[in-house]
Amino acid sequence: MIPTTPRSLQPSGWQQLWREAITDPGELLDALGLGDLRARLPQADGKRFPTRVPRGYLARMRAGDRDDPLLRQVLPLDDEDRLVPGFGFDAVGDLAAREAPGVLHKYAGRALLVATGSCAIHCRYCFRRHFPYAEELAARNGWRDAVAAIAGDPSLHEVLLSGGDPLALTTAKLRELTTQLAAIPHLRRLRIHTRLPVVLPQRVDRELLDWLRALPWPVVCVIHANHAQEIGPEVVAALAALRAAGVVLLNQSVLLRGVNDDVQTLATLGETLFAAGVLPYYVHLLDRVHGAAHFEVDDATAAALAAGLRAAQPGYLVPKFVREQAGAASKTPFA
Repeated sequence: MIPTTPRSLQPSGWQQLWREAITDPGELLDALGLGDLRARLPQADGKRFPTRVPRGYLARMRAGDRDDPLLRQVLPLDDEDRLVPGFGFDAVGDLAAREAPGVLHKYAGRALLVATGSCAIHCRYCFRRHFPYAEELAARNGWRDAVAAIAGDPSLHEVLLSGGDPLALTTAKLRELTTQLAAIPHLRRLRIHTRLPVVLPQRVDRELLDWLRALPWPVVCVIHANHAQEIGPEVVAALAALRAAGVVLLNQSVLLRGVNDDVQTLATLGETLFAAGVLPYYVHLLDRVHGAAHFEVDDATAAALAAGLRAAQPGYLVPKFVREQAGAASKTPFA
């Protein structure tokens, strides 16, 4: 049977849904009947990492539950103001790996393009929450400097689109980039790291799917889900459409205290992802970025979780537990 694009994935104004996202944390709490938590919100500050939550993502939260795992990922708390030793502003050494505006070269054979600073959702643990996007975007100058840096290094065989979220760009802008990359003979693969199919599945529209089908390389899409509650019917439909377009789907999670720091939650996430055609890939230990210390899971607990997951799940459903360390030649296996 030839798969068709589900009705929910027809062009549906994803950009309008983006504009309608909640940007006031007080409004978010009121919508869930949790107005009493307003006292835990940090003081308003124009320099603070802002709030952004799509309303479709809000709809997957449990009203009245202050411990809801989706709410916990996006609700700013006064904990973010604490200065914690070991937590800094460039947690994984991005700036030291810069080769051109928006081009990061950390690992052999691949380069990462910071395609945009925009995201449909602002996760409070984001390791790039302090990244200087205004100065470091690969899209500057029509991608020319970024593409030239990749073209000039024949050791590079794979390009990773990251951000922000690369699918925050219009499909026309993405096509502009990949048209230029297609002229580079040593490129073999394209990888897209994105949270949009999970938090704003309407982004997976016909235009995006047509672009993906036309690309000259195998495409791997690494989505980002931390809890099975994030994988609703519209997300499942979006993932099915990506698979039908020939995209290989993997998932990476971040180990987060109060969100997914128990074996059953991680096992259920893996089962839910597999049912949706996605293989678990990585569980990242928290990148130690300023403002996210309250999410950290200690190493002993993380090791016990990894061992428990291996005992409970078949190997293909067990993601690698890793830590990213500045200057390392690869992600560092943890347990």
